[in-house]
Amino acid sequence: MKIAVYCSAKDSIPEEYLALGDALGTWIGENGHTLIYGGATGGLMSRTSDAAKAAGAHVIGVIPPRIKAAGRLAANCDELIEVNNMSERKQRMRDEADFIVCLPGSYGTLDEMMDATSSAIVGEHKKPVYVLNYKGFYDPLKQQIRVMLDLQFIPAQQSYEPMFVNSLDEVYDGIKKNKNQNHK
Repeated sequence: MKIAVYCSAKDSIPEEYLALGDALGTWIGENGHTLIYGGATGGLMSRTSDAAKAAGAHVIGVIPPRIKAAGRLAANCDELIEVNNMSERKQRMRDEADFIVCLPGSYGTLDEMMDATSSAIVGEHKKPVYVLNYKGFYDPLKQQIRVMLDLQFIPAQQSYEPMFVNSLDEVYDGIKKNKNQNHK
């Protein structure tokens, strides 16, 4: 399976969050999966991709020229897909993946998560999006979604929604359970 991971590229975040990247990357590699990620260095991106590579995963990086020009191209990619901009990066990562996992992150992670969710809502794909709500990180986002549901900005019978989970074990179980379904 090809698993796209959206996450923070910041090194200054707490170690316990960085360790999530180690654990997820190791699981991806040990289970024979492929990692698709932003192809850049830093934070959870480096930790996830380094751990995946060390555990035997095929690692695909998707990178636009501005990040590459900033000297942030990761050296651990088995395959590098160069795209023109961040919008193409999101689409390419989404198109290549069978599953999407969102670890804690900032604006870029939220943008990728919302892009994957909204494109699924309009029928562009059926790929599961797992959002790791580690220690309540995404609780404010869940609250905002509740507000949008309550005010009917989101239909109550939405055909698609991201799956908020509280542990990586729930991510692993979800991928194992849904691995034989067509998510394209």
